[in-house]
Amino acid sequence: MNRPLQSTSSEPWPPEGVDVFRSARRTRTVQARHAGERIEVRIPARFSEREEREAVAEILAKLKRRSTSNAVSDDDLLARAEKLNAQVLDGKARIGSVRWASNHNTQWGSCTVSTGDIRISDRLRDVPDWVVDAVVVHELVHTFIPGHGPRFWEWADKVPRAERAKGFLEAYQRFGPS
Repeated sequence: MNRPLQSTSSEPWPPEGVDVFRSARRTRTVQARHAGERIEVRIPARFSEREEREAVAEILAKLKRRSTSNAVSDDDLLARAEKLNAQVLDGKARIGSVRWASNHNTQWGSCTVSTGDIRISDRLRDVPDWVVDAVVVHELVHTFIPGHGPRFWEWADKVPRAERAKGFLEAYQRFGPS
């Protein structure tokens, strides 16, 4: 049976937004998952407090790596756009430059069609790669198809997890980072 862990230390434990559960059935593995706005971590009941703290820190770092974009610099973002253009768009997009933009507060990205310059909101630096990919592909498609007609969406939706990314962005815009 799972039971929430009560801290015996004077430090705040577990970390803010994290619930730690000990399970007698769990023998070696540690598991973490998002549960609404909280993170649930399940650990073996036999773990000492030190083992628990190490395991929780490690699994939270792994969860953060998995849910944060690897495109940290403008060069990373450009390389990602070039790769997506080749793999998803058959090289159809005309790429000028691709950069993070700090002044995109109401949109996720923009494209200057005449130059192929693309700007991606830096609000997306902490979202999963597949979400950044969907926004980049969306802007790349604008370099060869204007507007948002059916032909546009045929191309933009070729990126893996396109529908899921749209849902993620809708929730992210409404509720912000969790």
